[in-house]
Amino acid sequence: MSQTLAVQTFGDFQDEAIVSREYLTIVFSPSSLSLRERWRTNRLSANFLADYFSTFFPGEGQPAGMSDPKSELMGVITFIANELLENAMKYSDATATEAVMLTLQLYPDRLVFLTKNQVNAAVEVQLLSFIKTLLVSDPAELYIQQIEQQADADGSTCSGLGILTIVNDYMARVGWLFETVEGVGAVVTTKVQLEI
Repeated sequence: MSQTLAVQTFGDFQDEAIVSREYLTIVFSPSSLSLRERWRTNRLSANFLADYFSTFFPGEGQPAGMSDPKSELMGVITFIANELLENAMKYSDATATEAVMLTLQLYPDRLVFLTKNQVNAAVEVQLLSFIKTLLVSDPAELYIQQIEQQADADGSTCSGLGILTIVNDYMARVGWLFETVEGVGAVVTTKVQLEI
């Protein structure tokens, strides 16, 4: 039986005081098909979450030329869910035994997105470095720096642009939970809270 050796939290990650009564979890098992081979289905999963949760938000389409808050919210849900799922799939340990999970929870004042995946030591170090930089930086300035670094094509695969877009464009709060598990490596839970 695996034992949790260490737990660390970063950013805005705390246990919920109340349990969400409306939530949906999608689980991707690494056993039948590699997680990287499922990458093309990420957008479908994100769209499904947005469509499912749209039933909880009243409103019909707006007249031409006016914004439709429900459609805009569905677009935001799709974007955030897709970004989080892509990161969870892309950076999961290729030998992972733990499933990748994506959960969306509805609260009266916010939506909470959670992804959970297993990472190897190299990815853990890279992710921790990005998180620590984000926590002490201005997100807008860091976004520009990351774009410039990507343009320089330094070979880095961990740009963080998706998370920075979520923080900058949607004013979401982000946090991480790292659990070092004996015989497994690090299991990372990423939490994004979006006020509605």
